[in-house]
Amino acid sequence: MLRTEYDKIDHVSEEKERELLEGYSRNLRRKSVLSPRMLKPPGDDLEAAANSPANSITSVNSIASLLREKIQNLPQTFRKKKSPEYKTKIFVGLLFIAIIVLIVTAYFLYHQKVLAKVYFGKMKLNKAKRTLKIYNKDGVDIVQLSLGTTINYDNVLPCLPMDVRDDGSLCLEWMHRARLYLNFADLGTDVKCYNLQWISLSENLFPTDCFDMSNAHWYGGGQTAENAWPLEKGSFFYQPIITGNIETHEWGNVVKRYFINSKGAAIIINDKTPLYISIKDAPKKEFCLRAQYDNFAFVNRFTTTAQLNYSICTSSNMTQLHEFLSEHTLWDGLKKEDENIIDYFLKEPVWEMPESKEYLTQDAIDQYTTNITNSVAILKQGHVLINEFWQDQVGNFELDPDRFPSFETVMEKLTRRGFRVVFTIQPFISTESFNFAEAVRKKLLISERFNDRRIPALTKYKTVQSAGVLDITNNRTVSWLLEKLKKVKNTYKIDAFYLDLGVAYNMPHYYQCEKALLNPDEYKTMFVNILQGEVPLFGVNSAIVRPKSPSFVVLPEFEFSWQGLQKIIPTILTYGILGYPFLIPGAVGGDYPGPETMSLMNETDDVLLDPELYIRWLQLSAFLPVVRYRHLPSNYDQRNISGLAKGLALTRQDKITPKLQRFARVSLNLGLPIIRPLWMLGAEDPACHLAVDEFSIGDDIIVAPILHKGSRKREIYLPAGVWRDGIDHTLRKGSRWIHEYKVEEQDVAYFERMPDDTRF
Repeated sequence: MLRTEYDKIDHVSEEKERELLEGYSRNLRRKSVLSPRMLKPPGDDLEAAANSPANSITSVNSIASLLREKIQNLPQTFRKKKSPEYKTKIFVGLLFIAIIVLIVTAYFLYHQKVLAKVYFGKMKLNKAKRTLKIYNKDGVDIVQLSLGTTINYDNVLPCLPMDVRDDGSLCLEWMHRARLYLNFADLGTDVKCYNLQWISLSENLFPTDCFDMSNAHWYGGGQTAENAWPLEKGSFFYQPIITGNIETHEWGNVVKRYFINSKGAAIIINDKTPLYISIKDAPKKEFCLRAQYDNFAFVNRFTTTAQLNYSICTSSNMTQLHEFLSEHTLWDGLKKEDENIIDYFLKEPVWEMPESKEYLTQDAIDQYTTNITNSVAILKQGHVLINEFWQDQVGNFELDPDRFPSFETVMEKLTRRGFRVVFTIQPFISTESFNFAEAVRKKLLISERFNDRRIPALTKYKTVQSAGVLDITNNRTVSWLLEKLKKVKNTYKIDAFYLDLGVAYNMPHYYQCEKALLNPDEYKTMFVNILQGEVPLFGVNSAIVRPKSPSFVVLPEFEFSWQGLQKIIPTILTYGILGYPFLIPGAVGGDYPGPETMSLMNETDDVLLDPELYIRWLQLSAFLPVVRYRHLPSNYDQRNISGLAKGLALTRQDKITPKLQRFARVSLNLGLPIIRPLWMLGAEDPACHLAVDEFSIGDDIIVAPILHKGSRKREIYLPAGVWRDGIDHTLRKGSRWIHEYKVEEQDVAYFERMPDDTRF
């Protein structure tokens, strides 16, 4: 019991002692929060008590508690004591970061400025992005293009010294891919030209440049399958720019490597470039040039790898630029009798004989010209065009004795009636011709590729299913052909030959000439050049180079349909700006029936039974350089079409022909077209680029024909000036649209320019 009581007393004493120590610890912790200085022991007594054996455990606990509190209170204490210094450090750090950002930005901008350096004064080139802009003298960007779109490599370097040219060209190279040369020429009169030449360093890379079409209208190249005027209305993937038939190919029967835009930039592509062209819509509207060899159009390689070589010429005025770049030597070598032939073409029509061989006889020719004289008295003269079936087989170069037993008599009649006779010839020799064996034996024909030139390459053209092609690069062929043609002319007393050369795709696919051609179209240029000066030429049906005057170029054949009629104006305008002023349109009423008129044809003859379409076609033709007939107006007994034809002939004789002859002289001197787009009267007038179904004869007459079935009204735009209405003879002010202008079936809308001081 005493032990128990003692334990209790001892237990109570320990509890009191513990309470005293805890109280002291709490007081000590409370003091430590107030001030760091108060964390020190308060005196020796406290220090002795803390170091006593009895307080050793509690002292450790107290120190641990003090450390925990110091650690917990350290951030707050630091913030209170060090906040000004901390803010300064943050400010300095942010300032340092800002300086670094500014330095990097400045370097980037400087680097971009270096890459987008201005060369030759008005050309801005970004090397890394491969973009180029060219400005006119007023600082307006008139052409934008993306360079080398097929390179897929950004690291551009200056060319090695061995590759640098001494003509002042800028030379850049994308290693193992392509090399670019840039050069400049100031031609004066506000015209500057920049030459770009890509040389591919790999056989698998085709140099390609794309022009932005979104901020300008583009023209040129040739007739397209989309009948696009301006060009940005079309869209097609890369196609070789060679002549073809738009029913099956992208380009028509006349092409030229020349394009011009409404801002005053023109592109001229070198003849040796194996040129492919594309017009695409996505991601933006672009017109692209590509150099690419292939196995037909550009099979002959004159360089190891493809080269894209072209020039961009600029001016502040589109019309002045086109005039500057036009050929100014059409009169060179022209004789007085040649000018007379041109005037004769513009004055008198062309009468085309029926195409069918079985109906082409000397009696048919006699009757045809008699009908012309009797039914259309005002149109009693002109050229009588006889197709290739004057021969029994194409390539005979002799009259068929069965169908023309006494052609001399027929020729005498035609001469008395005032007609001139033209024979159509082709470069094709039918395998059924008696000349074929001789041509093979003498190696006068184009041969199959990959052989020793003993096997002729065969093709087909029109009704001829199998024919060889004369190799005009062979001197023996030239002399053989000229001998044949001169004999025909002298024997039958004809006036001229019409060259039906076909298009590039009529060449045998695996063709091989004695001398390599740049492309299949070079063949027709050589053919024309060889014959001109040796025999008289009426014209050619396909070209890439303008034949010397007085030869004309014939527009492609158009179907007898409203769609065919609508193709005429864009085609003749395009050919005019390509440098072909002397043009013969297709036949009035079309060259062959279209789908919409096929069902209307009489089964017993080829009389076309849509008189309204024939009338509108006749009205349009009256204002074109040459009127060409295949279907006589007298074939129609409805609506007095013969009388309408006579009235149009008188209008043409009095008002149109003098203008045509006047502007033909301008064409000979300046190379400008006779039939012009409205933008040649006002290049800076946006409306002149929108009027796609009007044209002008020189600067003097605006023509706005009806081109849609059943239409009796149309929209007409008149450029700046004062114009006299050809229907009601009223005066009209230009630079404005005439809405819902009435045009009856017997009328055609045209307007004559009056002096600027003319008043109402």
